[in-house]
Amino acid sequence: MTLPPGDRPIDLLVVGEINPDVVVTADDPVPVFGQAERIVDGIRLVPGSSSVITAMGAARLGLRVAMVGVVGDDALGRFMLEAMAARGIDVSACRVSADRPTGASVILGNGTDRAILTAAGTIADVRAADVPPSLLAMARHLHVGSFFLQPGLAAEVPALFDAAHAAGLTTSLDPNWDPAERWGGGFAAAATEADLVLPNAAEACRLTGLGDPGAAARSLAAGRRTVAVKLGADGALGVGPEGATVRVPALPVVPLDTTGAGDSFDAGFLAAWLEGAPLADALRLAAACGSLSTRAAGGTDGQATRAEAEAALRPG
Repeated sequence: MTLPPGDRPIDLLVVGEINPDVVVTADDPVPVFGQAERIVDGIRLVPGSSSVITAMGAARLGLRVAMVGVVGDDALGRFMLEAMAARGIDVSACRVSADRPTGASVILGNGTDRAILTAAGTIADVRAADVPPSLLAMARHLHVGSFFLQPGLAAEVPALFDAAHAAGLTTSLDPNWDPAERWGGGFAAAATEADLVLPNAAEACRLTGLGDPGAAARSLAAGRRTVAVKLGADGALGVGPEGATVRVPALPVVPLDTTGAGDSFDAGFLAAWLEGAPLADALRLAAACGSLSTRAAGGTDGQATRAEAEAALRPG
């Protein structure tokens, strides 16, 4: 028996990469070669990856979340599964690979910008076949993150989204950065099946070849889907299927670490969008979640509760 979407026990099913981040923070975190040692402000092992940070942010906001991805049978993989479970995320469908290591990223950040070094490991190993039909039947919405980091999954996203729609789910897609900077890889086909696309400004412009984020968002929306574009300190803009552009400001915060802010934005937008909120309200909650997430090092420790995000949006 297929449950109506409103009666399903999982609000958000996230399919994507799973990896921790080693976050290095300093005013100038750039290493010096020649065996030179530098002292930095901090080094921490934290939950990472766009997909996981979105999942953990959504759980922090009160959504019921399940995750599908692949980790290695190692300490980093166990760390990630335990961190997600501690946030209340269902990780029962995550696959453990016996012969490949968990991927990991080293993030060098100065509070306003960052550089990322990633060892792929199992990051690109998840496939559509890892998503049990029974899990789709229990969820309201399917989100795929880091499209360009997962070429195997990327080719399968259109069919996966089609299956999700057939099961009564809505769908969303965050491209994240394309390390090859080709900005193709089947993204257009995947976006055609998405109800919601969540790029940042640079990604939106590169995906469309347009220099203006608003024009890029309208092109990606194509009169068929909603597009929410992250503008960092300038807030966010959104375009609905009808084509009107909505802009909202960011919260005035002094960031400690911007890692994962866009993924926390995704979580906030999805939380409001799944409630049927107007585009402007969804963008405001998303921008608040993205801004507040910069309060702590790493992508998840600073993530807001729903009460914190709504309090930050109240005047005065």
